[in-house]
Parts: sequence; C-alpha cells; structure tokens
Amino acid sequence: MPTAKKRLRSYDSAMIRTAVLAQFGNVREAVAGLTEEQLALPTALGDWTVRELAAHLTLAVESVSRTVEAATRQLSERSAPAAGPVVPLLEWPFATAVLAKDISEDVKATAASASPDELFERTADRIAALLPGAPDDLLLTTRLGVMRLGDFLVTRTVELTVHTDDLNRAVAGLAVPYDRQALAACTRLLADTLAVKAPGASTEVRIPPYAVVQCVEGPRHTRGTPPNVVETDPLTWIRLATGRTTWREELDAAHVSASGERADLGDLLPLMG
Repeated sequence: MPTAKKRLRSYDSAMIRTAVLAQFGNVREAVAGLTEEQLALPTALGDWTVRELAAHLTLAVESVSRTVEAATRQLSERSAPAAGPVVPLLEWPFATAVLAKDISEDVKATAASASPDELFERTADRIAALLPGAPDDLLLTTRLGVMRLGDFLVTRTVELTVHTDDLNRAVAGLAVPYDRQALAACTRLLADTLAVKAPGASTEVRIPPYAVVQCVEGPRHTRGTPPNVVETDPLTWIRLATGRTTWREELDAAHVSASGERADLGDLLPLMG
C-alpha cells in the first residue's frame, strides 16, 4: 500500500460536515420514494440489491455516530483514548479493499433488520445529535484503525457520492442529486490518491471544476501546456478511480481525453474497489 507522507490539501470542516448531511439527505429522500420492485433491483455491486445498497449508505453514516459516541464516552470516563498510529486520510482509499467481505455481511444483516425508511430515520437522528458537539481532532476507532473525525468525514463524502452514482445507475430515472461540496471533496481525495500512488510531475490530470493534480515520474514541465494531459469530468473520474468502469471504455466513449506518451493511466486504475 502506498504511504502518504504528507497531506496534499486541507478541507473546510464546516463545509464537509454540511456536505455529508446534505448528500445523506438527498439519498434518503430518493430512497423513500422507491417501490418494493425497485428496492429489489440488482446493482453493479456483486449480489447487492438496491435495498442492500441503501442499507450500506446508512451504515456509512452510522459509522460516524458509532465511533463518535464511543470516543466521547471514553473521554467522559477518562478511559484510554483510541490506540495505535493515526491513519492519514490519503491512506484510506488504498486500505478499503480488505474490508469488503465484512462490510457485505453487515450490509445484508442491516438490510434485513428494518425498512429503508426506518434505517434512514434512525441514522439521521443519531448523527444530528452526536456530530455537532464533536471536534475535528477527536480520535475515532474505525475499521481501518484510528482516524481523526475531520478526516473520517471526508471519507464519508466518497462513500456517499460513489454510492449515489451506484443507485442512479441501478434505478432508471432515479437521478439522486449530488451535493456540490460532497462531489468536490470526493473528486479531490481520489485525485490526490492518484498523486500518492504515482508520484511525479510529468502528467497533469484535470477534473474540472474540482481538481488538478500532477503525477507519474518523468520530465517535469515548467511553463506552458504540459506535454502529458488527462482530462475528464468528476463522475467519470470517480467511476474510474473506484473500478466502476475502465480506462479503455471511457477513452472509447470520449469521456476522457489523454495526450502525451505518459498520459495512459490504465495501469494505475482503479485506486480503490
């Protein structure tokens, strides 16, 4: 797993908190209108149905409430704080694949335990009660190790944005909207992850209007248009970075433009599964 030696950008705490709640609200409203037939539709995520994908989204947000509650209780009881090295934000995308099996089992159990409306209501109530008083530097014990709350919330924008796209692709005409700040944070984190995986400055990757990163070893350009340029839109980038589509498919569909001998990112993608 590549190691992130430094954080490439900072995120505005208030905006990230608002984005997480806003995107969760967008999904909640859309799922509330689904029929039983729509909830039973397949998704592109293994054997998950739309109902199970919806349950996963509640778990992604409930993980914030659960870990904040545990950390706050430890502080009030003056117990030992979360132990272990703090996981940097940019290491999170590389580590997620190891959790796939455990997550799938939790999702299926959660989906069978209550209706989507009940799950979303319960989750919304808990995070509304627990998040406002929790500081960004609160140390949380997550599945992947200890993370700061501020960083963990940025990862929730990825979960919510990626799976909003999964929902929209699974249910024809659903069109769950994307909160602009959630989409921006997701795009930027995945772009920075590429820069960690393939450090360098020979290739410029542009994902307007949210991110530009330089990556891939090779000659560094100093002025003018760089010799190697990749450009795509945010949703295409997110699908590429998470393995929802392939480099060749998006090139052939003209959703990606790539110029220069070091502009082929096919061997570097996906960044997370």
